[in-house]
Amino acid sequence: MQAIWDILPKTIAAILRQQPPSWCEQMEEIRIRVLRPLEIIVKGKAQFLPYEVTREDGMHLLNKLSQYSIYAIEEELKRGFITVQGGHRVGLAGKVVTEGGSVKAIRHVTSFNIRIAKQKIGIAEPLVPYVYDGRWHNTMIIGSPQTGKTTLLRDAARMISTGVRAQRIPSQKVGIIDERSEIAGCVKGIPQFQLGNRVDVLDACPKAEGMMMMIRSMSPDVLIVDEIGRSEDGEAILEAVNAGVCIWTTVHGRNRKDVLQRPTLRPIMEQGVFERFVELTNEYGPGTVRRITDASGTVLYERAVKSG
Repeated sequence: MQAIWDILPKTIAAILRQQPPSWCEQMEEIRIRVLRPLEIIVKGKAQFLPYEVTREDGMHLLNKLSQYSIYAIEEELKRGFITVQGGHRVGLAGKVVTEGGSVKAIRHVTSFNIRIAKQKIGIAEPLVPYVYDGRWHNTMIIGSPQTGKTTLLRDAARMISTGVRAQRIPSQKVGIIDERSEIAGCVKGIPQFQLGNRVDVLDACPKAEGMMMMIRSMSPDVLIVDEIGRSEDGEAILEAVNAGVCIWTTVHGRNRKDVLQRPTLRPIMEQGVFERFVELTNEYGPGTVRRITDASGTVLYERAVKSG
């Protein structure tokens, strides 16, 4: 959290420090909107605090993010977010400037969404009996927003790259295509999370292009890709699998049926590229595994339904 305290205006930092310690520990997002109340997300629930964000607060935050040089973050402004020390991501909204039909920049930034990155080491290891039997299976993690998809994927990358000593699973080369800088949380190319010694990252790189680049340049055993959804993503995954590379990815959706109904992803689903489907829920907190199925739809694991 220190990296976040360092960029926040003192007024906002002071308000946040006054909140119950449990809130600070469980905060997922800090939403700062100019001339509107300060909002935080705690365990998936919105809490509005008794403070109206000023224009000066917004300018202070933008100056801190850009280190007082707006031109230094021109590429980040095009993408709409900035990754800061610690792997935390700050989403931006405001007046969009376009050129030739494409986004050139965001000016007059009035909304900031600080997504607090938290590494949970070990949460992927309970999956091992279902996703490994002499080799890692091509695995798709499915979940709605805020269910912990990226957190689980990040730990899977760490687990695969370091191996699982207790089960005599050797380490493997892992390539991460981190288009939104969320998995590795790189700052100037250096991952901010513990990912093991056998991980290579293409940061801020489009997924489809990045998968082919990574295969050609770094010969990974396993590719890690977050939030596929476009048809070109599916085509790149098919190429990667045909090249003998294992794929782990995440997809927005409630369950496998939701993914099957998406036209852009239907080809890779129908061709049986993925061998394991891990469905998440936040019923017991982000990262809760609800169900694991194989390519045929057979349920390998299902969490007991919460009673009452």
